[in-house]
Amino acid sequence: MAREGNPLVLGGVIGDVLNPFTTLVSFRVSFSNREISNGYELRPSHVVNRPRVSVGGDDLRTFYTLVMVDADAPSPSNPFLREYLHWMVTDIPSTTSAVFGRDVMFYESPQPSEGIHRLVFVLFKQLGRDTVFAPEWRQNFNSRNFAEINNLIPAAAVYFNCQRERGCGGRRTE
Repeated sequence: MAREGNPLVLGGVIGDVLNPFTTLVSFRVSFSNREISNGYELRPSHVVNRPRVSVGGDDLRTFYTLVMVDADAPSPSNPFLREYLHWMVTDIPSTTSAVFGRDVMFYESPQPSEGIHRLVFVLFKQLGRDTVFAPEWRQNFNSRNFAEINNLIPAAAVYFNCQRERGCGGRRTE
């Protein structure tokens, strides 16, 4: 796919969260049986429970780390907590799902209070099992630095948009 037509580039994920990369493996994320695609719109009530994540591939000896980050925390106009880490699972074997990995940062449901937030799932290929360690805190997580420190290679990514239940802005009626 040409860079200009890449939804990760158009959505600002490439640049704000990741450097350009080549997809290495298939990857699906579903909330309540709704598979998300880049730019999909979900409300906080749709993402209360952690999603189902499946990883493609063909070798159970290949392991992946999944991160879910908010690229726009606490608000798109002032994302000083970028990236906020909502979830991290390590040691996910190829051809399986996140339930077969190790939750090192338990799922925290997004609750955006202002603006439209990009919630990004990044799947990283690991060098081996038990080679990735959780960060100490969720705010100001940096996917690029995390990948470099843990010798991870971006393998796939997808993002969705999320805003508070009643939207934001507009005229208030009382």
